[in-house]
Amino acid sequence: MQGTIEIVAALIRDEAGRVLLVRKRGTTAFMQPGGKRDHGEDDVAALAREIDEELGCHLVHDSIRSLGEFDAISANEPGFRVRAALYEIDVTGEIAPKAEIEAMMWIDPAAPADIPLAPLTRDHVLPLASRKRVEGNA
Repeated sequence: MQGTIEIVAALIRDEAGRVLLVRKRGTTAFMQPGGKRDHGEDDVAALAREIDEELGCHLVHDSIRSLGEFDAISANEPGFRVRAALYEIDVTGEIAPKAEIEAMMWIDPAAPADIPLAPLTRDHVLPLASRKRVEGNA
């Protein structure tokens, strides 16, 4: 039986519509920034804390758009699944890897580079981001 890890995750885009992905130190898969909620935190508080801790930038609170909850095999914790509350957000300030984040990159969600992707990112986030971008430009 698999356990489930509850997380919040952020879909962050740049001006060109590319999506920000991060890779944690000691891992191979790129994924959305975010993480587990601390005790008593709601999704917005957890997102704001994780974005600050991981990327050194700040969540723009009036930009938060819920994209739903998604379930996938965990990229970094064998035998577990993740259930992610996904939010599209805007941020302010310089974005740079901090804390456990070793690398970051901006990718076109419709044509991701040949890099290892977390199942949540590969199966749910990038297809959703690609569809929303096309719908937004229609």
